[in-house]
Amino acid sequence: MTANNYTDLNVWHESIKLVKLVYSLVKDLPREEMYALSDQMRRSAVSIPSNIAEGQRKHSRNEFVRYLNIAIGSAGELETQLLISQELFSLKVANVLVQLSVVTKMLFALRKSIEKIN
Repeated sequence: MTANNYTDLNVWHESIKLVKLVYSLVKDLPREEMYALSDQMRRSAVSIPSNIAEGQRKHSRNEFVRYLNIAIGSAGELETQLLISQELFSLKVANVLVQLSVVTKMLFALRKSIEKIN
């Protein structure tokens, strides 16, 4: 495995930063979106570090890769939700998109490195 614990992974720490940014951002959504788009964005963001943690704790390369793929999927969902928020509500999402890009690149790199392990 690449780490003894998921908290040793930089991508997990960066994804926690992303969650904090998303939680801060959704406060600027209209009140009627509190249980719709806002909730979806929080869930997508939280899914990323959660799947990193769950996959790492499985202590199986194949399982870890599977959970990293789920995290990558959640990153795609979140990106779409951020772009929708920008379009519909003129939310300023640039800094969140930058952090999401950092996390996504790290997820792809981690997945690639795990897949190369014999």
